[in-house]
Amino acid sequence: MISLAHARARQEQLLSDLKAMVEMESPSSDKAALDHLAEFLATRLEHYGAHAQIHSAAETGNHVQADFPGVTDTKPVLLLGHIDTVWDLGTLKQMPFRVSNGRVWGPGVLDMKAGVAIALHAMALLREHNSPHPPVRMLFVSDEEIGSHVSRVITQKLALESQAVLVLEPGQGLEGSVKTSRKGVGVYEVKVSGEAAHAGVDPGQGASAIHELAHQIQTISTFTDIKRGMTANVGLIRGGTRSNVIAADAWAEVDVRVKTASDGRDIDQKMKSLRPRDSRCKLEVTGQINRPPMERTEKGVALYRKAAQVAQSLGFKVDEQSTGGGSDGNFTAALGVPTLDGLGAVGEGAHATNESILLDQIAPRTALLAGLIASL
Repeated sequence: MISLAHARARQEQLLSDLKAMVEMESPSSDKAALDHLAEFLATRLEHYGAHAQIHSAAETGNHVQADFPGVTDTKPVLLLGHIDTVWDLGTLKQMPFRVSNGRVWGPGVLDMKAGVAIALHAMALLREHNSPHPPVRMLFVSDEEIGSHVSRVITQKLALESQAVLVLEPGQGLEGSVKTSRKGVGVYEVKVSGEAAHAGVDPGQGASAIHELAHQIQTISTFTDIKRGMTANVGLIRGGTRSNVIAADAWAEVDVRVKTASDGRDIDQKMKSLRPRDSRCKLEVTGQINRPPMERTEKGVALYRKAAQVAQSLGFKVDEQSTGGGSDGNFTAALGVPTLDGLGAVGEGAHATNESILLDQIAPRTALLAGLIASL
């Protein structure tokens, strides 16, 4: 049985790997930077006893897969994470990697390079102490922050070959709860084409795309149902050319969140049933629910209960929560594969300048992951 003392003994090595990864800045949009980090990670995985391979991708950074043999003849457990961040190259100058005030700071440290480091060292612990465990497969993708459009096929294929999926996204809040459900996510574009005219000379000859879009936004706002956990947020708009011109074009981007697959179908139908109020305007709606909801199921709850038992044996408690954000765990759960999310680091400030993780929670999370893997 892996203990907290075992995990604490590896903490300095874990921090060394984490520092190296954080200082290899890896924005989703920079293929060269992502490929560099992928090569580094593959090398470290080989060092810890895995067979690592690179999945080359032309449109995005490369993805890293690693396989650790097990002592049991069962399907592998898939550990899932990502190496891309929302931070541009050069962010380190304002947000350097540092350990201070009981925290570890830096761009991408919480979301989710610490989760990657925890996965590496959980496996190192199991192998170092000869703890029996099933085969373990890791997949770290490079496009999660921009929708996982390229890596989704790989993730789904490996998930279907696995007995369970453990997602190394951060725990929920400073209490570090694991996640048994996540909302599904959709993105829609609403484009309006009107008729331009001089706003002072011929206002009646124009059909304002902006006015039409305003009506559509009012309608979209009625799709939100807080009690059902269904939201439709118009987060971006643009339109027109000058204040003295009746706008010929306007555009909006809508973020949609749903708790269930049936709600996803419902709001998708509503979005695609929008019709122009002004018959002189044309309306085009594109988009879809691109991450299905990770619904709370008995399979996922059973994994949580195992995690709770492991935590209790280590002397602490872990709770379960739901979150409105999506992850690649949404894809695997939707396939019916038992999935537990939020097993990464504990901290706050993801995508914000105060991004950091709690130093004293690194060893407990590493021991928890190692113990959970060994229990499967």
